Amino acid sequence: MKAWWRRVRPSVLSQPIYWVVRLIGATLRITMEGWDRVEATPGGKILAGWHGRTFVAAIRFRGMGVWTIISQSRDGEMQNRIFTRFGFKTIRGSTGRGGVRAAVEAIKVLRAGAMLAFTPDGPRGPSGVVQEGIMAMAQKSGAAIFPVGVSSSRRRLVKTWDRYMVPGFFSRCIMIFGEPLTVPADASPDEVERIRLEFEREMHRLEAEAERRVGH
Repeated sequence: MKAWWRRVRPSVLSQPIYWVVRLIGATLRITMEGWDRVEATPGGKILAGWHGRTFVAAIRFRGMGVWTIISQSRDGEMQNRIFTRFGFKTIRGSTGRGGVRAAVEAIKVLRAGAMLAFTPDGPRGPSGVVQEGIMAMAQKSGAAIFPVGVSSSRRRLVKTWDRYMVPGFFSRCIMIFGEPLTVPADASPDEVERIRLEFEREMHRLEAEAERRVGH
C-alpha cells in the first residue's frame, strides 16, 4: 500500500495543494523591495531564496514565465505539477539525479537572458548553506545572482529539514532583493569560494531583515 501511495501521490495531491496555495496567495499582501535593480540588470538573472521560503515566490511570480529547477523525485514530481500550473518553466534534475543535464540546460536558458528562481540550499540541504551548483551556473552563464530575503507576518513553519514557511491568510509578506553578485568566468576556486561565502552571509542578512520588517 505504501509503495502504491508513493506512486500516485503526485497526481492525487498536486491539484488540492495548488488550490490551497492559490487560495492563501489571493489574500496575501506582498511587497517587493529592490525589484527595480533586478529589472535594471541586463542579461540572465538568478533569483536565489532559501528552499523553505518558496511559497511567496510561487504566488508573486505566477504567470511570469520564470524558470526553476525541480528534482526528479516523486516529491519533485508533485512540485513540478504545482509550479507549472502557476506558470513557471521547469527544468528537472538535482544533485542526486539528472544534475548535470539540469545545470547544462539552466546555463543555456540563462545565456539566452532568462530569469531563473533557484534555491541554493536545496533540494536536500543543509538548510541555509549555499551549495556549489549555483556558483557554477553563474560562472558559466555570466548571469547575475540576486540574493532574496523572504518573510511573512503570520505563518506556520513546518517541521521539515528546511522549516518550510506557509503564510497565514491575509498576511503581510515581503521579498527583499539584494545587490547582484557575479562570478567572473576566470575566477579561481579560492575566489569562487570567497564569493560563495559573501553570498551566503548576504542571504542570511536579508532574511533577518525581512523577518524584522514583518515583526519577527
